[in-house]
Amino acid sequence: MDLTQKQIAESFSRGDFEPTYPYLSENIQWNVIKNFECKGKKEVIAQCEKTAKYFASITTEFHQLDVIETDNKVALTGTAELSKDGKRIEFISACDVYEFDDKKMLQKITSYCLVEKD
Repeated sequence: MDLTQKQIAESFSRGDFEPTYPYLSENIQWNVIKNFECKGKKEVIAQCEKTAKYFASITTEFHQLDVIETDNKVALTGTAELSKDGKRIEFISACDVYEFDDKKMLQKITSYCLVEKD
């Protein structure tokens, strides 16, 4: 089943990366402002796998707040509460902006994250 641009963005933002891999362009860029920048499909997938492994070691509760969609862009805001052994580790407020080409291939992701550590 083909995913819509909105579904791709929602999946990626909640850390469900694998279904989005077929939609990543070879030259994709993922920039998490003031944290890291990945260039190229292999590097982005490697970062996704690293992040997914971390998410598997903790409890993460995602809440999607808003989605704005245009022809080739999707912006998504939400929060994530990360906890381990019943204690909150971090609370993240985020905005992810996804840019697609005309063939629905993801070209660029820009993530803005405010992290509150406990």
